[in-house]
Formats: sequence, structure tokens, C-alpha cells
Amino acid sequence: MSFTLATNGAHHVPAALDTPALATIEAALSAFPADRAGQRLAKLPMLAGMLSATGAVGRHAAAHLGDAAKPVRAILFDKSAAANWALGWHQDRTIAVATRIDTPGFGPWTVKSGIQHVAPPQSLLDAMLTLRIHLDPVEADNAPLLIAPGSHRHGRVAETDVPGLVARCGIHACLAQRGDIWLYATPILHASDAARRPRHRRVLQLDYSANPLPGALAWSGV
Repeated sequence: MSFTLATNGAHHVPAALDTPALATIEAALSAFPADRAGQRLAKLPMLAGMLSATGAVGRHAAAHLGDAAKPVRAILFDKSAAANWALGWHQDRTIAVATRIDTPGFGPWTVKSGIQHVAPPQSLLDAMLTLRIHLDPVEADNAPLLIAPGSHRHGRVAETDVPGLVARCGIHACLAQRGDIWLYATPILHASDAARRPRHRRVLQLDYSANPLPGALAWSGV
């Protein structure tokens, strides 16, 4: 099935990255511990060129958000036999910022992995894009990301309404090969089951935005 961001809220780019690009990403991530449910990464200087709007990764975001697109948050997921977690249906509702500056429309605040996070206005999330770089194959038995196609068009979804919306939208498993990229609208409903046959399933997830934050509030950046 061919998915589009506009209609389905997700888009698959097979073989988006070649072997040298993947090796560069793995080298940049080598200092971080393995088998973690989700590590928020403050800075990835080795990948700055690759993640920019003209780079091998960032150009896929810029194709949808424009040349002002920049990476504003990075999370490394490494699901394996030692860390075979499950995550229920939810929306990503927070952004990473450089420092806490109380701003109208932004809140509540949280600190995750030492990085300030805040829930922004829904309009900001609606204009964002999330990219998932697959460093390992993701087959049906190895806990692919599950998305509810089209759910990104419903704004902020109350938790009590999530099961019904997933039932109406249906479920799609985002299978991937090493080097593939999946893009999805940041507010899309998504989930992940525990792997039936667990093995390493490394994913570098990047949030992109083309919008500045108001006042003195600043993106944490990558």
C-alpha cells in the first residue's frame, strides 16, 4: 500500500540511506548504551550535515516542511531481547527546548533525560514531522511501529477517545529494512507491541520543525 503524508499521515522511503551513511550514524551513536527503551539525545555533532535540510536525512523533511526544516529532537530506540517493551496507543505531545521559559500556551513542563520538555500549542505539533531511521530490519515479529492512518487530522485526541479513533482509522504496521526511513505527522496515533521474536531493532527518531518558538523560548536542537 502506498501511503502519503497528506492523506495517511505517513510515508515510507525504502533504501533512503546507503552503507556509508548508516556507518556514520552508527559511529555517532556508538557512545550511547544499548538496550534502552528510549534515550533522548541532546546533540549529535557528527550528524549535523546529514540532518540539515540539504543532507541525506534532512532533505526528506525539507521536501515536506521547506528549507527551514531543522531537527529539534532526537531519540534512540534499541528494542531487543534485553529490552522488549510495549507502548500503548498515544500521541507525541511534547517538544524539547533549551531552557524553561514560561510562555503563554506552553505547558505543563517535564524533564526527560536532563532535557526540558513542554507541551506546546497543538498547532505547532500539527506542523511538525517525525522521521524514523531504521538501522536494523523491522519485520512483523520484531515490533514494528503501529500507526492509525489519518488520525493526525483529528488534532489533540482525548485519551478516552483513542480506542475508538484507532478502530475507525485502522492499524498499519510500518515494516522496514535497514536504511529505510519512515516519515509521519508528529501527532499521529501510534503504538508498539513487544516483539514476538525479539532481536535488535535500532531506530533513530528525529522530530523536525520549520517554525521558530515564540519569545525567548528556543528549541533544544540536535
